[in-house]
Amino acid sequence: MPKYSTIFRKFLISYLIILIIPSIAGFVSYRTSIEVTQSISIENSITQLERSEEILERRMVEVEGFTRQLALNPDLNKLMNEKKNGEAVNVYGIWSLLKQVTPFSQTNDFLQNYFIYLSNYDVIFTQGSAYFRPEHYYENYRYADLSLEEWKKSVLDQTHRSEIKPLSSFLSNAKQTSVITYMQSLPLDSFNGSSPATVVVIIDEENISNLLAGLEDRYGGWAHISDAEGNTIGLRGISEEDAKKLSLDAKLDQSKVSQFYNDDLVITIHSDKNGWIYRAGIPKQVLMQNANQIKHITWFVTGAALLLGLLVGLVLSYRNSAPINRLLTVMKEQFGKDGVTGRNEYDFLQGNISNIITSNRQLENELNRQLPLVRDGFLKRLIAGEFQTTDEIIAAAAQADTKLDTNEGYVGVLQINGYSGMDSVEILNELYAARLILKQTLTTLDSHLHMTDLGSDKVVMIFTGQDGEAGSEASRERIQAALGKLADIAYSDYKISFNAAFGDSFSAMIDVSHSYEQAKQMMEYTDYESKKSIIWFTDSRLETATYYYPMDIEQRLISTIRAGEPDEAKRMIITVMEKNTENQQLSIEMKQQLVGELKGTLLKLLDQKAFMESELLHTLKNQMISIQASNAISVIQDEIIEIVDSLCSVINSKKNHAHFQTVEEIKHFISEAYGDSELTLYRIAEKVERPEKYISQLFKEVTDINVSDYLEMIRIEQASALLRSNACTVDEIAVRVGYNSSHSFRRAFKRVMGIAPSAYRQSIQI
Repeated sequence: MPKYSTIFRKFLISYLIILIIPSIAGFVSYRTSIEVTQSISIENSITQLERSEEILERRMVEVEGFTRQLALNPDLNKLMNEKKNGEAVNVYGIWSLLKQVTPFSQTNDFLQNYFIYLSNYDVIFTQGSAYFRPEHYYENYRYADLSLEEWKKSVLDQTHRSEIKPLSSFLSNAKQTSVITYMQSLPLDSFNGSSPATVVVIIDEENISNLLAGLEDRYGGWAHISDAEGNTIGLRGISEEDAKKLSLDAKLDQSKVSQFYNDDLVITIHSDKNGWIYRAGIPKQVLMQNANQIKHITWFVTGAALLLGLLVGLVLSYRNSAPINRLLTVMKEQFGKDGVTGRNEYDFLQGNISNIITSNRQLENELNRQLPLVRDGFLKRLIAGEFQTTDEIIAAAAQADTKLDTNEGYVGVLQINGYSGMDSVEILNELYAARLILKQTLTTLDSHLHMTDLGSDKVVMIFTGQDGEAGSEASRERIQAALGKLADIAYSDYKISFNAAFGDSFSAMIDVSHSYEQAKQMMEYTDYESKKSIIWFTDSRLETATYYYPMDIEQRLISTIRAGEPDEAKRMIITVMEKNTENQQLSIEMKQQLVGELKGTLLKLLDQKAFMESELLHTLKNQMISIQASNAISVIQDEIIEIVDSLCSVINSKKNHAHFQTVEEIKHFISEAYGDSELTLYRIAEKVERPEKYISQLFKEVTDINVSDYLEMIRIEQASALLRSNACTVDEIAVRVGYNSSHSFRRAFKRVMGIAPSAYRQSIQI
């Protein structure tokens, strides 16, 4: 490899550069993925804390709902309003009320410890027993920081409106615990210093802490809940003193949702309902565990890829440099035989490349010299109609370097006067010079022009449209102006006169040959002694022995009427009439035959089933027969158009009726099969025996709603009825109305009704 070292190193360096570029891009992607992973981890932690907040607030709402239901309980209201008669107590009423409220503790663990105090009887009763003296209840259940008198004064003898006592030490049957207390006076509108009854719900701190267990179990972190005044509601994994110290630390921004504090990620959210503050701390190392795994895997994969890429670069460098070195070796051996000094293999390559470039330039010059012949050949093929398609014309024009500005224009034939029948060499030379003068002058007058010679005294001109010209009439005026100037210049300077004849305008390059034939025809029929030097095919009204109504036009007209398209059918009728009247004069016999052909076309249509079943059959037939060829063409055209409109209206009426029946069939099938989770557009199309795309467009056109939206609407309506009946669970209803999962059903129900199914059922029950 020493003799190939230079080329080998050049190849190797290029491969290494190519290898480094994606490595840099991979590093950028790696950094981005780390940031995204970190962001996702933070979002997941926030979501988990928000879920704990949602559950806790829902439980507290249920506690509040419990007190509101008690406020509406007639037995409790009766007990509150009874007057104590001596030492007698309504034991049966209290027992009955105990029986009613006991089930509440079975549905919410926050309601496992509560009592109701009746001030008129001075009695406290819970879900398990009744205390006819509050002192007896205090002996078993009391706050560590409140004496009996303080407890009576602050809890029993005060009016409470959804008050929450922060986390406090509590003795329950001599068992030490911590609780928060929810207090509500009854009735709810109590405002004075005392109330007939008080509901007190004692919530064990452990029940609240269990809601925060996920953060500690998953991440080994801590969580703390406090009210708006900073009093602790619940905590886990952190002491109350440390939590207060953290909340008072100035380094912790209280307004941020997530921030890194020391070695923890601290997440803080505020409740919009009660102002509670939920704060959680997650060790940064645990949080970034997934990100660190990605980092280690990325570095390993990147290192392996670089090593493998280096080995591949070495192999490819050797493989690609070896042929070049062998080629250079052969060149050196050849130069050594030639005995040329002062030159190396690169000089040899340079010389040969220079020869190739020189040869290429010579070839290009030769092609440019022959380009006029190629262009002239293209124009001759164009006017002769040798091209079959527009794409073929465009390709040939590109090869001939001919720019076709637009697809519209005129074809004309220009004939030099005074040389008819003269074919001597001197005359031919003179005609060549005259043609050259006219072509050069005309090119300066109008750049949107292509010309080719036609014999010794004629020139074919193809004028194309210009941008901004409003129709063929503007193009015609431009051509007349250019030829008028040409006539003045040619006669005043060279004593040359000419005549020109133009065919009808063409709207596509494929029609150029047709316009050219018309121009030749006009040149043959032109009176050369006429004072007109420019004659247009549209100005001539030659009587013809035939009429225009080809078979393909007839077939297209029949198909258009069968499809119920009156506008297109009208356009075709007008086109046929214009073709037979604008540029020719029909004889009486030809006019009668044309009208007879058109009537025959219309009569053929009456054999169709749609018309045979129509009430207008005989009326339409009489209208067709009554068309008279002796009438003016405009009258005949109006009569035929009126009949065509009637025929199309019959077709469209049949189509609309069939469409309505198909849509009703689709609706009926959906109403029967909506409970099938496999019901698809394909199944519906198979049922009505129509293509899927057809029924989708038809249903949308008739009902202004998509098939899928209609199916969803039917399913939600049935689900709403089942929710109102309260006979099935939400999951059972989802299966019965055709959803594969309750999750997709809930999403669809909320999208349509604006409310979740469970909330909808609750609103109906209320």
